[in-house]
Amino acid sequence: MLSAKSLFQEILDHDESFRLFCSIAASGESQGGWENARIAALVPPGERELAPKIARHGADEDKHGRIFNALMKKRGLQPVPVPPETDYTMLLEKHGIGLAHDKLSGDEPLTVHDIVTYLAHSRVTEQRASEQMELLRKHFADHPDLGRAVRMISGDEDNHLAYCHEELLRFARAGHGRAIQHTLRECALAEIRVYRDVSLAVMAHMGRILGWSRARSAVLAAGIHGVYAYERAAGWRRMVSLKPPERRDALGGPATSAPEFA
Repeated sequence: MLSAKSLFQEILDHDESFRLFCSIAASGESQGGWENARIAALVPPGERELAPKIARHGADEDKHGRIFNALMKKRGLQPVPVPPETDYTMLLEKHGIGLAHDKLSGDEPLTVHDIVTYLAHSRVTEQRASEQMELLRKHFADHPDLGRAVRMISGDEDNHLAYCHEELLRFARAGHGRAIQHTLRECALAEIRVYRDVSLAVMAHMGRILGWSRARSAVLAAGIHGVYAYERAAGWRRMVSLKPPERRDALGGPATSAPEFA
């Protein structure tokens, strides 16, 4: 029977599909690490207390990239180039979501509006990351090779999401509520389109590697389109709500180190 667990298991059991999966994940996480590090360096003077949390966010993302690379190395695999159509992070930037890399590559301090935009973008994308890692944790938390990595990354993504809720609520109380809701909605609607397109591209590559039949590929594609239809109709709303998180000051301490995968 085709299920999320059996699909992931098939991808993880095959070296080439596992290598592509980890390469895509490592690239996205490393890119997120760079973006957060640059944002932390460019935080406007009035928001300097936020800089350590943004830096912690970036350090976590960079750590996740190293974890995925270590998982490949443990199996004697090298990363492969990420197909452009599967590059979630860069496709979001192409659609105008988040802060432009040209701005982050410069030396001019960001504005408060820029920080609000960054946090709103992160609140949407961290929702996706938290849900994806929760699914992996549900099925592979006790996996002998992946379990520690899955548990650590999942916990970090939950912390990132809590931090976004907490900081956006703080900015909302400071008078930015309307801008936050507008940006959240814009980001969410763009993200679900990008996620659909990236999911279709990743599944197409996995299908070629694993030799899936046309019928099986069609079923998976239909499922991806079905998820998009639900998210376009109503599911996007879960990405724009804000509430006080159970985890307070989730990024208030130093980043944890990556586990060893000898």
